[in-house]
Amino acid sequence: MPRSKEQVLQKSGRRSSVPIVKDSTLAQHLDTMSHVSPLLTKARRLGLRTPDDLTRLAVQRGCLYYDVTNSASVLRENEGPVVKRSDFSNAELAIALLSPSLPPLLHRHRVGAAMLSAPDVDPDDLAVLTTAERCENMVRYIAQCGSEVEPEHPFWKALIERLGPFEGDVHQMPHPTRFIEMTGITRGRIGIQKHWVRPAAALALAT
Repeated sequence: MPRSKEQVLQKSGRRSSVPIVKDSTLAQHLDTMSHVSPLLTKARRLGLRTPDDLTRLAVQRGCLYYDVTNSASVLRENEGPVVKRSDFSNAELAIALLSPSLPPLLHRHRVGAAMLSAPDVDPDDLAVLTTAERCENMVRYIAQCGSEVEPEHPFWKALIERLGPFEGDVHQMPHPTRFIEMTGITRGRIGIQKHWVRPAAALALAT
């Protein structure tokens, strides 16, 4: 049964009335050109055959923040392909999670946004990979959100310089708060404190 785009976007904090067909790709959702992803083809060769496999690998590499329903612990316990960073880098994993060739899913996009800022991701390499995978719109948007939370962070500045600013429709994107952690009191400071969610560095660099 077809779902409406409004149903999809309500989960992200956005509203729209444009129809979307179930299991359509993110590219169709954003009205951009679909393509056969070389990166997802590579992932499948390595045993990462489904979007859940990509999410499982991200959890193994430190994206523990999104274990809000114990799903991450389940993913950690389930056996999956052992894929080393030398075979599939954290940058590749991030872009695969955000791939416009996959159906849009907020949880996977949040995990992908976290993996973008893994400690070993180079903005130059990431920009090249983003362009090759036709993922510019989503990555530009995430970089914009990151720069608003961390205006002095050199990673976001460099990524925006290489890809350019986001110029799409924000109503088609996840709400910026979906990528951050907000706390009321941090180290004695009272008020809302915003922190970009990143993978645990020790796990992100472990394999």
